[in-house]
Amino acid sequence: MFSSRIKNFLSDLKVLYCMAARPIRGETDAERLEAFYVHQADSYDRFRKKLLTGRDDLMRSVEPHEGEVWVDMGCGTGANIEFLGDNIRCLKKLYLLDMTESMLKVARKRVEKLHWDNVEVQCVDATAWRPEGEQVDVILFSYSLTMIPDWFAAIDRAYEALKPGGRIGVVDFYIARKFPGKKRMRQSFSTRWFWPIWFSLDNLYLSSDILPYLTRKFEEVSLLERADRMPYCPIFWKKMPRFVFVGKKK
Repeated sequence: MFSSRIKNFLSDLKVLYCMAARPIRGETDAERLEAFYVHQADSYDRFRKKLLTGRDDLMRSVEPHEGEVWVDMGCGTGANIEFLGDNIRCLKKLYLLDMTESMLKVARKRVEKLHWDNVEVQCVDATAWRPEGEQVDVILFSYSLTMIPDWFAAIDRAYEALKPGGRIGVVDFYIARKFPGKKRMRQSFSTRWFWPIWFSLDNLYLSSDILPYLTRKFEEVSLLERADRMPYCPIFWKKMPRFVFVGKKK
């Protein structure tokens, strides 16, 4: 028990070092992502469990139906899909797509271990991907949209790939506009100033336009906005804003 705690603690320190201090080098987006994740992929799921909240809310909001085709864009290790449980079996096809081979290696092991015969893992760029054959029913972005510099291109690709009435589900960090509009969560100046700088150290691209762009492209089905304390840093005074959005192709 004690040795397990020590092992987990050392693993967390390694991940924290990768996030806060390890240089992120590379000429392309794929190379920079690989440089960021390659040394933490094996410890990613346990460490991010407290940090990347709201994924269960997203999966509950996007209800699977028999025979649908789903895409998890920027799937990482594939852990998000486990929130679907046995509902995975009812899907015709489930694509786990990412452009980071170290993370996809973990995803492939997960698929093999759980015997998901209808799941396919591919290394692709979200801004260039197109479905093979017919359009798909659901596309998910779970803490992946802000990792894509051309996030608007990724959203456009998702719109093109979805069937009419198809659903998009997004959970991610974000910042609001200064005047977000009615029924939208307002954020302080310090929040809108601090978090883009903080996340940019790890090449995350927070933008006040992501949520408005989603609501313009898609018919809003549900939206949850909230702010949570940063895990592992209990004395940190700033809460991290995040949202869970489900939309339908108009």
